[in-house]
Amino acid sequence: METSRRTPGLPEPRSILTAIGFIVLVNAVGSAPALISSSDTAWFQALDKPWFYPPGIAFSIVWTLLFTLLGVALWLVWRSEGDGRRLALGLFVVQMAVNVSWTPAFFSLEQLLVAFGIIVLLWVLVVATIAAFRRVDRRAAALLVPYLAWITFAAVLNFEIWRLNA
Repeated sequence: METSRRTPGLPEPRSILTAIGFIVLVNAVGSAPALISSSDTAWFQALDKPWFYPPGIAFSIVWTLLFTLLGVALWLVWRSEGDGRRLALGLFVVQMAVNVSWTPAFFSLEQLLVAFGIIVLLWVLVVATIAAFRRVDRRAAALLVPYLAWITFAAVLNFEIWRLNA
């Protein structure tokens, strides 16, 4: 009889590779709008920004970290057999689609108020996704909380940029 030497609770190496795949996928989807939209335009540079606008590099760092957390959360829910898994995965896909629509609305179309509406919708969808993830895997839900915090900050930032430039 062969005994396993794996540490209890650690995922199999194949499962770890799958998790990495989810992380890469979410980062790729999340960063795809940057291929068509950019903050490096004369229009955006000329906008008045609030005093709390972070340095440009902060956005790349924060989004990479958040998309990585989202990838892990998605993997946890995907591999679960818990009730509500299908709804949770569906909400994740919808909120991700709304997320990627914000960048072109803001930077390419230069529609600050439309972008604000999108981010408010995104906020609602992220709250719903956290609730759905919580029913499947509490760890996955917890991994989305920093994302919700950043979306909240981004919504305030979007609103203030619109207000200052309306």
